[in-house]
Amino acid sequence: MTTILVTGGTGTLGRPVVERLRADGHEVRVLSRHTPPYAVDLREGGSGLDRALDGTGTVVHCATSARGGDEQAARNLIAAARRAGAQHLVYISIVGVDRVPFPYYRTKLAVERQIEDSGTGWTVLRATQFHDLLFRLFQALSKSPVMPLPARVKDQPVEVREVADRLAGLAQGAPVGRADDLAGPEVRTLSSLARAYLDAAGRRRALVKVPLRGAAYEAFRAGGHLSPERAVGTRTFEEFLAERLAARAGRR
Repeated sequence: MTTILVTGGTGTLGRPVVERLRADGHEVRVLSRHTPPYAVDLREGGSGLDRALDGTGTVVHCATSARGGDEQAARNLIAAARRAGAQHLVYISIVGVDRVPFPYYRTKLAVERQIEDSGTGWTVLRATQFHDLLFRLFQALSKSPVMPLPARVKDQPVEVREVADRLAGLAQGAPVGRADDLAGPEVRTLSSLARAYLDAAGRRRALVKVPLRGAAYEAFRAGGHLSPERAVGTRTFEEFLAERLAARAGRR
């Protein structure tokens, strides 16, 4: 079995990736900023990163930060992986990073390019937005009596565990370059997804569709972040909501 390093291994995606790889019998090292024994800030690199990579054959790069620094983190990770002799870099990206001029998407695309130019065998998987992202968005917006939503925008959310299974499977194989995209089973309007959340949560809120401006908004409206031809995910947003809210009720 290969020793595999998972960056961001305590996060929304990283955690189920680690679980799947360990269930398949691999030795898995979890790298995150605050979790020993491999507590490393990838943006800073250093000897801790080299120690985490020592003896690893495959790196699954799930770590990301909304505060920025992903490109520097990737540079440090790639350099350390090459020093350690890793043979396979696996990276999770987002459907539409090459079509939607959204700042975070541009960063993800830049990291893709770094992975491709690393000189190491690589695999990049693009997925649509996770159910969890919409859940957190609607949860925050529903704190107000009125929920503003971008007008005429659709989404295609996917179950994070399905993405984790696919990513872990790719990590256990040979590098494939760009893997086939993984998208959720349904293309839905944001308003229909928001209503599904409100119904499941037992809340009543007014939905207001707000027209926005800018190239990124126009690209989202045009569906640049969707992949209907790759609707291979099976778990719907309603099924996700039922499980998430039932789990929450059970903890009370």
